[in-house]
Amino acid sequence: MKKVEIFDPAMCCSTGVCGPSVDPELTRVASAIFTLEKKGFDITRYNLTSQPDKFVDQVEVNKILMDKGPDALPVVLVDGEVEKIGSYPTNEEFAEWFGINSEELKGEEPRMPIKLNINNLK
Repeated sequence: MKKVEIFDPAMCCSTGVCGPSVDPELTRVASAIFTLEKKGFDITRYNLTSQPDKFVDQVEVNKILMDKGPDALPVVLVDGEVEKIGSYPTNEEFAEWFGINSEELKGEEPRMPIKLNINNLK
């Protein structure tokens, strides 16, 4: 089974899906990773803010950071080999690495819209 490691740039939380404006790419990646983890695949994310030791310990990632700086992140390793630098894997790449259909990684559509009237909140 493949092992995928994603070395994220410094973010406020483990997924980057927080705060007032959320990057849709981070939402897609977080959803795909959640689905892959539920299926039992070996995929791990490391955040530069909370796990800097992982970036130091991983020789290839450390070299990329020294050569190109933090703008080179994210760095994606597959079985210890650098597969991507500077962007997240597509759902198709995740699917290819783990031998699944990329349709399995698409997030669910909302079942019903939620309407909130903030004028009635006290």
